[in-house]
Parts: sequence; C-alpha cells; structure tokens
Amino acid sequence: MTTPRDLLTVALDVGSSRTIERGDLSLVLAGAEVIDLLDAQALALEGDRIVPGARWMPPDSLLDEAASALVREAPYESVEDWLWRRGRGLADVYVAALEREGQLTRQRHRWIPVDTGRTALADSPARRRAADRWASGEPVLAALAATLGIGEPPAGDAPEIADDSVVTVLAAVNDAVMELEAVRQRRAIEEAAYDNIWRVP
Repeated sequence: MTTPRDLLTVALDVGSSRTIERGDLSLVLAGAEVIDLLDAQALALEGDRIVPGARWMPPDSLLDEAASALVREAPYESVEDWLWRRGRGLADVYVAALEREGQLTRQRHRWIPVDTGRTALADSPARRRAADRWASGEPVLAALAATLGIGEPPAGDAPEIADDSVVTVLAAVNDAVMELEAVRQRRAIEEAAYDNIWRVP
C-alpha cells in the first residue's frame, strides 16, 4: 500500500469530524503522492520546486502515473501548482482503483438488487495494513488525515517530522485545502446575496 491508498482507506474507515469534500481529498492525495515519491527518491525539492529524479518504476500504477506526470524541465513546478494540477479529480481516480481491485465495493439494497450509491471497504490485508499504520500514529499519515478533519488532536506534543521536504509538502497541502475552503465560502456568500436580490419585494 501507498500513503495515498492508506489515507483513502483511513478516510473511509475512520471517517471525519466534518464532511470530507472531494476537492479537499483530491488535494491531500496529490500531496501524499509527492511524499511517497520523495521517500522513493523519484523526486527532490529545491525550495518549493519539484525536481524529478531518476525514472522509477513503482509497484503501484497510480504512483507510476504520478511520477510520469512530473514536469521535467526547469524551472520545474511548485508543490502548490502540482497539487492543483494533479489533484483535479484524483479522489475519484483512487476510489475507482480500489473498486477495480475489489478493495472497495458498492453496497446493494438489502432486499432489492440495486446499487445504493454507498461504498464499503472489503476486509483485506491492505485495509489491515492501513489500520495498523493509523493505529501506530505514524506522523505523516496523521498530519495528512488531520487536514481532512480525521482523527483526534494529539494529547501531548505531536511526533516531529524531521524531513524538511515533507514538512514543505504538508504545509502546501494545508494551504491549498484552506484556499479551496475560502473559495467555497466566497461562492456561498455570493449565491446567498444573489438569492436575496430576487427576494426583495
């Protein structure tokens, strides 16, 4: 399993203190991909720029897609730009991959054989590994999940993440999610104002 897959599994298993927006999840999954590619030395960060490393064949098709999508010419791409570009619709891509692999199934109505639109995680080794990683309090997974409102705030000091590049990615993910939420709020205000215009007698 990879960090994005573990994160999605935890999101489906544990849930969140708030409704998880698909856009938020997509941005966080894109950040998780960068962190895994950093760990595999398939890329490095220079400041906030993603510099591709050697071509790498990961054991995961979606990470392979991510590695292939890296901008390979200077001045390269910022982490922020990557999140918005790669993150577009990424949650749906990961959900579809888990469904294809049989790790995520569509629930059917109890008496009528129709799709209810709800999904359920299959009991699989991948799910158990993600649960173990989550239970261990692994700091990167915990930080990504916290951005989505998953999990309880740590009682004491949170485990420190020593890798400055990972910290840079986590900060960019948090900023992007906050920016997307601000856009949603602004649109809601504009729509409410527009509706109020038509209610004036």
